[in-house]
Amino acid sequence: MMKKFLMALAATTMIASPMVTAQAQAAPHREVHRVVKQGPHGRTVVRQKTVVRKNDYRNNNRHWAKGQRFDRRYANNYRVVDNYRNYRLSTPPRGYHWVRSGNDAVLVAITSGIIGAVIGGALR
Repeated sequence: MMKKFLMALAATTMIASPMVTAQAQAAPHREVHRVVKQGPHGRTVVRQKTVVRKNDYRNNNRHWAKGQRFDRRYANNYRVVDNYRNYRLSTPPRGYHWVRSGNDAVLVAITSGIIGAVIGGALR
């Protein structure tokens, strides 16, 4: 009888523990600010403000490398560079074009999106 009780208790603990730990951890992108003030007539006023920060993938600094697939969603300040000679970049081969990602110049294949070259800090 005691063995069945202990087995049931252990099973319940194993099932309930992930739920408790998931509730205890706060999301890293959510902040709760509580302001407690003394209001008029001696009342305590509690104001609570929840700030939710969205994960903006454009704020991440992406380090591009030759052979990777270029995805413009992850590029900071994405633009196609038409005036590559002004930035002292070589003429792109047929089927490639220079694009801007932050201050980096990235040589990308037009059809496949594969990176052919990366020049860091070329565009200021």
